[in-house]
Amino acid sequence: METKLAELLLDPESVSEATKTHVAGCDGCHRELNELRATMGLLGGWEAPEPNPYFMTRFAARLREEKAVAPAGWWERLRARMKYGQAVHMKPLAAMAMTVMLVVGGGTYLDFYWNEPAAPTNAAVVHDLQTLDSNAQLLDQLESISDNGTDSAN
Repeated sequence: METKLAELLLDPESVSEATKTHVAGCDGCHRELNELRATMGLLGGWEAPEPNPYFMTRFAARLREEKAVAPAGWWERLRARMKYGQAVHMKPLAAMAMTVMLVVGGGTYLDFYWNEPAAPTNAAVVHDLQTLDSNAQLLDQLESISDNGTDSAN
């Protein structure tokens, strides 16, 4: 109902008849609507104070004084230049810094991407088959030795 009360206050024609009937019958909603109307009435009568005619003159003088004070160290000079100086000269520096960051970051990414560890040339299955093959040759040699030893004994 709170959103409906705001609509009823600002644009009464857009609110449905059911809402108007509810507000007329409900004490809490009726009291809230009257409070909103009183607040809007007070705000309608309020006028902003006139600015001091010498404000900008004093502000410009104070700004000149602050610019004239020499900062103590290099950090303070840089801060003062960024704070009171024109920011036009900072745009190319910022663009250059961003370019350097992109080049370094992109180069780092590409270095990791292109220099991935190479896949092993001998997969585990190939290595196992080679080991079995060499064992088979060893077994054949042992059998030939044992056959030669039994032939000479007979």
